[in-house]
Amino acid sequence: MVAPPDNDVLWARGLHHTYAGSPALTGVSLGVREGEILAVTGPRGCGKTTLLRCLSGQLAPDSGEIWFNSSPVHTLSPAGRERLRLDRFGWVDTEPHLVPELTAWENAALPLLLRGTGHRAAKQTACEWLERLDVGMCARQRPGRLDQSQRQRIAIARALACAPQVLFADEPTAPLHRADAAQVLRTITTAARSHEITVVLATHEPEADTLADRTVALLDGRRTGAKAPAPDKESRAECSLSV
Repeated sequence: MVAPPDNDVLWARGLHHTYAGSPALTGVSLGVREGEILAVTGPRGCGKTTLLRCLSGQLAPDSGEIWFNSSPVHTLSPAGRERLRLDRFGWVDTEPHLVPELTAWENAALPLLLRGTGHRAAKQTACEWLERLDVGMCARQRPGRLDQSQRQRIAIARALACAPQVLFADEPTAPLHRADAAQVLRTITTAARSHEITVVLATHEPEADTLADRTVALLDGRRTGAKAPAPDKESRAECSLSV
């Protein structure tokens, strides 16, 4: 077993996973530096979701190693991986998956309440994130009264409210119109930069190239290459809307 580099908050080597006999990941290796925004791109069915689910501990790979902060994730029990996800990771899915009986702020506060945060503090943090994501006016409304873009922003607030060390976002703009999709991507990346959150973003949006620090591509479960940012990436990031 080889320890990961010290500057990688996430590190994976030789990941393999199959679904019903069909390969989803075939020998994928990568590292993610602390505070980095990494975009994972590729066509639908290329393995992006499987990779994010393995890295976040939702799914145990058939073989390979996954390390978080130089500690092995692949050897953890299911309960250990669940605790890691609750304490350290945030997740934004393709669909918001909000609890319909809860209001927007209650949905955003849910991970904090599950951690044992007091009701008042959880509500305050949740409402602050809803405001930052331009859905503060929806705080007392239930998901059924909101549009898709508003629901997705609430899901992002839920993921960010618990101050994750790593945020995983799996095609978070897939169900949105192009203008909303671009704004949601900017919201995620700007919030992450301002709060020093590492992001692993699965996307097929072309705008990811200009927002991410680095891009890796998958095809048929294999990594096909990496793309570094343009020299003026940092200056472009600084021009993003502050969150």
